[in-house]
Amino acid sequence: MRRLATALLAGVLSLTASCLAMAQTQATAVQIDPDGAVHVPAMTVPMSSFLSPEAKAYVIQHLEDMQHPERVQQTNGVPVFMAGYLARQKVLFKVDRQDTTIAGVHAYIYRPKAGIAPGNRRRILINLHGGGFSGCFPACAELESMPVAALGRIEVVSLDYREAPEHRFPAASEDVAAVYRQLLKRYPAKNIGIYGCSAGGILTGMSVAWFQAHGLPRPGAVGMFCSGATLATVGFGGDSAYTAAPLGEARPAPPPVPPDRASGGPPLGYFAGADVTDPLVAPALSMDVLRRFPPTLIITGTRGFEMSSAVYTHSLLVKAGVDARLHVWEGLFHGFFYNPDVPESRDAYDVMVKFFDRNLGR
Repeated sequence: MRRLATALLAGVLSLTASCLAMAQTQATAVQIDPDGAVHVPAMTVPMSSFLSPEAKAYVIQHLEDMQHPERVQQTNGVPVFMAGYLARQKVLFKVDRQDTTIAGVHAYIYRPKAGIAPGNRRRILINLHGGGFSGCFPACAELESMPVAALGRIEVVSLDYREAPEHRFPAASEDVAAVYRQLLKRYPAKNIGIYGCSAGGILTGMSVAWFQAHGLPRPGAVGMFCSGATLATVGFGGDSAYTAAPLGEARPAPPPVPPDRASGGPPLGYFAGADVTDPLVAPALSMDVLRRFPPTLIITGTRGFEMSSAVYTHSLLVKAGVDARLHVWEGLFHGFFYNPDVPESRDAYDVMVKFFDRNLGR
């Protein structure tokens, strides 16, 4: 009887364990809606094993910073969490900065203290800073310009283009075109490069489209960093607005966009009233515009909420026959290269410098 009781108890316990395991599996199972929307259960995503030790610490700090709104607030155009990166860059990258106005547009000109390289004396770069078309000048301008100017030994002009809330599209495109026209008096178009991160990356693509529409020659090369050539109701569009943003910015995924709003305008105030189907706003909508792009460098990270846009834009440029290069950094987030003490940031600077050196005219 004891043996029978023991066997029955063991069977009951085994069945109970199986039922619990089945219930847990069902509770955590991925669910698929008829329209293809995927309901992903809660999960833990560890730090990428491919990151350098410095980058791992950097990602942890960034995720911590993004959970504190006061660290994102700007003081005189410098977000609190960026202040340390800015101070460190000024130590590492020795440049002279000239505060000036070009064609009516406020700008900073960065020149390397080591001198401009002989091969770059007839070349120049235009930087279009990030900041969501609503701030981050001078912080983002400095963080994007100083490494390239110092390491590339080339002159960089960073534009304080017009932004929201005071201004709307196409004010920034007009500012870039005005400066570009002025620089064309001193430099051949093939010797001028344009690049930017985030909003500046979007504006870089928009500027190329604007030049085409207004009879200006195309620049020698462009860099769309932390961005693509698309705009969307949620983020930059695509999967990464839902998959990468929580991992890179410590914020929950946005709610799905209802089908009747899928073609609605982007949330950025700068584009209020703009036609989101206009290639001057989103160049990726026109293959005719894209096929006339110069050599293009696109940089993103697997935790960057812009990654889908970057990958999609690259695929369209390649399809259009453009010499387009895509570099994706594993485990890193939107605008990751602002921190100069991370090896992956130095690798990104190296890619930028070599790309423009290879593609600009001499």
